[in-house]
Amino acid sequence: MALRESQQVLEAIKRSSRPLICIPSGANADHYATGLGLARVLKKLDKQPTIVAADGSAPKTVTFLEGHETITNKLENLRKFVIELDASKTKVDELSYETKDDKLYVYLSPKKGFWDEKDVRASSSGYRYDLILCIGTPDYESCAHLYADNPDFFYRTPVINIDHTPDNEHYGQINVVDLTASACGEVCHDLIDAIETGLMDKEVATAFLTGMIANTKSFKTPNVTPRTLQTASKLMAKGARRDQIVEHLYRTRSIETLRLWGRALARLKSDANKKIVWSLLAQEDFMHAGAREEDLHDVIDELIATSPEAKIVVLLYENSERNICAIVRVEKPLDAIALCAKFHAAGVREEARLCFMKKTIVEVERELIEHLRAPFIT
Repeated sequence: MALRESQQVLEAIKRSSRPLICIPSGANADHYATGLGLARVLKKLDKQPTIVAADGSAPKTVTFLEGHETITNKLENLRKFVIELDASKTKVDELSYETKDDKLYVYLSPKKGFWDEKDVRASSSGYRYDLILCIGTPDYESCAHLYADNPDFFYRTPVINIDHTPDNEHYGQINVVDLTASACGEVCHDLIDAIETGLMDKEVATAFLTGMIANTKSFKTPNVTPRTLQTASKLMAKGARRDQIVEHLYRTRSIETLRLWGRALARLKSDANKKIVWSLLAQEDFMHAGAREEDLHDVIDELIATSPEAKIVVLLYENSERNICAIVRVEKPLDAIALCAKFHAAGVREEARLCFMKKTIVEVERELIEHLRAPFIT
């Protein structure tokens, strides 16, 4: 008899010692919070998880969650190069090395006698991580440079694919994709609850509830179901700190963020017929506001809150390298990645990110907004 989905996940975790939790490009608070909650569950199972995110550090809204500071955006030391020496003839007396002309020279001195070429063998070790858990990642390409730089690692390592969106390609060896769930946090609650209820402590419950509240805008979106509310109730019964979650998600805008938001609001533009809203921020706006690019998530959230009728919200900004980038957020059934495919966008269905080289912000505004107007049907 085939194992149930939750049992398959548990068996895969049991066989693993160093699991990797992967968060895609364009990830939101749900992805990060769920990843942090899942990492705590893995530690309870005596594993050593690592969280890697294509976009790097967690957004400020979830930095109250335990472990956020450990998130990295690089896959380093995935494999080791091994030099094996047959020391049965004679032991090593001295080892030294040097680099010369971009080459490494290793010198071994025997206690007596000598070695020849047949005594040495070179090989590569296995991968550092033996299991990948992808959170809210519709396909491998959504992992951006993490996948592009290491495709062999993703293909040779077992993958548990956790998601709730219909565009997921079911690429994992185990696919936990629940289209009726409101967030990855809800999917992971159901999964962990089915594996072992005792794994859900108050920190895990807080992380999963954070994902649900963030993804449903505090249970106000159309994808909220009676089961969603029941799951939220269960998480609160487990000790999830709802007041703290709401405080950090919606009531902690910094002065710098509010200044940046004011500058974005002053340049707010819209196309009522096409239901598109957009704004522009130059590098000088960041300097005058004392804000950073990390504050853009809060700014676009405010744009959305200010424009409830909009189906597409675009924030164009000049980054620190003076290139023009854009965040494109859409409402269902639109797909941000599909809409922006022409511009090699990265991210997820709800939010895409793209950059333009050697163009002014006005040129990018004209090109991108005209492109977004074309396929949209009112």
